Amino acid sequence: MPLVPARLRAVWRRAIALGWPIAVQQTLNTLMRTVDIVVTGLFSPAAVAAIGLADLYAQIPLRIGLGIGAGGIALSSQDTGRGADLTRDRAITQALLIGALSGVPLVAVGLLFGPALIDLLGAEPAVVRQGGAYLTIVFAVAPMRIVGLVGARALQGAGDTRTPMLVNGSASLLNICLTVTLGLGIWIAPELGIVGVGVATAVARAVEALAITAAIASGRTPLSLSRPRSLTITRQLVAVSLPTFAEGMSTSLANFPFNALLLVFGTEVNAAYHIGRRLYQQLTGPFYRAFSTVTSIIVGQTLGEGDVEGAREATRAILALSVAVLGCAGLVLVVGAGPLVRVFTRDDATIGYAVAFTRVFGVSMLWFGVFFPLAGALRGAGDTRTPFYARLLGSFLFLVGASYLLGITLGYGLVGVYVGTALSYLCWAVVVVVGFRRGAWAETASTMMTERAEAESEETPHR
Repeated sequence: MPLVPARLRAVWRRAIALGWPIAVQQTLNTLMRTVDIVVTGLFSPAAVAAIGLADLYAQIPLRIGLGIGAGGIALSSQDTGRGADLTRDRAITQALLIGALSGVPLVAVGLLFGPALIDLLGAEPAVVRQGGAYLTIVFAVAPMRIVGLVGARALQGAGDTRTPMLVNGSASLLNICLTVTLGLGIWIAPELGIVGVGVATAVARAVEALAITAAIASGRTPLSLSRPRSLTITRQLVAVSLPTFAEGMSTSLANFPFNALLLVFGTEVNAAYHIGRRLYQQLTGPFYRAFSTVTSIIVGQTLGEGDVEGAREATRAILALSVAVLGCAGLVLVVGAGPLVRVFTRDDATIGYAVAFTRVFGVSMLWFGVFFPLAGALRGAGDTRTPFYARLLGSFLFLVGASYLLGITLGYGLVGVYVGTALSYLCWAVVVVVGFRRGAWAETASTMMTERAEAESEETPHR
């Protein structure tokens, strides 16, 4: 009798086949951001803090793209499972249009208020100057950033994880080359410092958006562009996307007071946090993001086929694999924190703090292993509210609230901050476990598909 049941092995094989391109894509994407930190680390701790603080605001187009992308992947995977290709194409076309329009106001915000936004966080003048310049450049391509994310999620929902890997991976490699060249002034390029890092990001995002849109329009992918017709699809896209956007923004918004709290302990502590954060995202991000996306794809398509129990079994199988893989990755972070941190900085004070943060993130990987596949399963079914509640509670109650209470009010200093950080991720995991076990996510998916099917039947006579 085999140690692993055949059905479990089948789910793992399918998850790996879908997931390895996502993992490669995310590895290159996080490597791009890691190179940004490494290059700016050669300038000064102030430069690292500047790009870290600017990225707090730069997460807004990321969160919008991921939010609309959640709607895209839910509808794309469900309609792929039930064979409704035309409805799926209309849904992803709507998602791309909504994404492009939603990024336009951010362009104006960056041009008008870039440095002022960094100054709001209480940073020193050097950090404000450098961070403001970087933020202005990154916000200038916000519509492109959002379109690239939405297009990739839509393709993944249809089961095509390789095209987003090729497009995003190529853009990330372009970004890395331009960051090194323009940031450090390699060969004939001018040495632009943090401005060069921003320009590299802007160019790569523009290339990515154009390439992913062209791939969908070319007819060489499972998706095609189709003129939107149904307000039912629009309503469902918005209903699924808004909680995911709010989920991401709750984390991003919590990072503002949390970073202000870190700055109380000094610029080196703030830089150390961003180094530790970048380390865990580089080494473990490809895995937990792949597990999340793969679970969304498989659950959405399985529910589209009408197999609710199959969706539950697939989720449990991927959850077991996720906990095992991320548990091992967390151990690597804990044991190897010292050497890994020294890749990013040579400042002794920053190194000490960064090692501590990295170990906190390493211990927290077990909770990541639980949260991301379960959250992905819920999103694939169209339940984006439960992951939102998880992050909202974890981010504000523990990351900000407990860290401030333990670190400042009770006088435990950075130890209190470390505890609050770990507890926030534990909260994420607990909430989605409860939501998966007791929530009506399967019913949510069924209702959404029924509504789209009825809208299709109403449109048929007019085609």
